[in-house]
Amino acid sequence: MQRIRLRYTKRGRLRFTSHRDFQRAFERALRRAEVPMAYSAGFTPHPKVSYANAAPTGTGSEAEYLEIALTEHRDPERLRKLLDESLPEGLDITDAVEARASGLADRLTASVWELRLEGVGSDAAERAVSAFLAAGAVEVQRRTKNGMRTFDARAAVAALEAVDGAGDRPGQGPCAILRLVVRHVTPAVRPDDVLSGLRAVADLAPPVPAAVTRLAQGLFDEESGMVTDPLAPDRDAAPAASHTAAGTADATVPEGAGSI
Repeated sequence: MQRIRLRYTKRGRLRFTSHRDFQRAFERALRRAEVPMAYSAGFTPHPKVSYANAAPTGTGSEAEYLEIALTEHRDPERLRKLLDESLPEGLDITDAVEARASGLADRLTASVWELRLEGVGSDAAERAVSAFLAAGAVEVQRRTKNGMRTFDARAAVAALEAVDGAGDRPGQGPCAILRLVVRHVTPAVRPDDVLSGLRAVADLAPPVPAAVTRLAQGLFDEESGMVTDPLAPDRDAAPAASHTAAGTADATVPEGAGSI
């Protein structure tokens, strides 16, 4: 069985698709592309697809990940192109590697988010960011299926900064952009929780809902503060795996078998 790890996007209007909607679209793409999927056992077999830390409905993303299991070997790049052609525009498969290292979910420990705040000036955003970062804890509430839950949104935030986003849209009023790095903790802290925290500590309330996009997710490096590519370990392991396979093949050839 071969396992392939894929990176995909949710862009434009497709950001409003739910995770269940994406699952249905992706399974249709698997059938269109004639991917030799492995299936689960039982009375209702399902294709073996593992989704990792999907973004909330309504948020865009440049870095969603999943893993599929195949019954036949396929070239990852060829498979990527076939699946990308079978999905609607906005759901784009941007990367594919063969799984060669430890579990993918274990490498997704943090996310980088961009929050566009229309109608908010950069000065107001910077003041709110400073107040949020200076706070020892920022308690927010979120409604869950078990009722309202209160938790600290500050502890999960590894980095937060404000930049002026009006320069790329002159004449359209103020627009602040927040760059946010959030660790994946329990309970999960989402971008809207951070926005609730900014409202609580600095009364920052954008006149329109923020446009939220996940730019990256992966392992968080505490020393550099960077979020690294979670597919890099699979790429790094590929040459070593190929070399090992070649060495094993050479070792099994009887002496003199290659001579004429």
